[in-house]
Amino acid sequence: MHHTMIVSFDAPIPDSDLDQYLKELEDLMMGSGHVRTFAARRHLRVPGDDHSPVFVSTAVIQFGLPDLDALNAVFALPGAGELIRRWQARYPYKAVWVNHEPLS
Repeated sequence: MHHTMIVSFDAPIPDSDLDQYLKELEDLMMGSGHVRTFAARRHLRVPGDDHSPVFVSTAVIQFGLPDLDALNAVFALPGAGELIRRWQARYPYKAVWVNHEPLS
């Protein structure tokens, strides 16, 4: 199964800081023993983004997991809350996600 998360920082974030956020998240997730795959990509901005009804994303992140038990374990990982609080304090952001079977 996959956990796909779309992250939108409230203000521009320097590329180096976004890279660091994604790297810290990847290290935490992959070090958990619950996540099989991790992929992250930056949003590619287009003019239509100015009309987004919710928010414009900064990045999309996808974790590959064996099952729902692994996903539940990831949400309870030691260090996850600290990572979120630390980055939220530096660069506030919003996130939405979907848990799903592979798309193809």
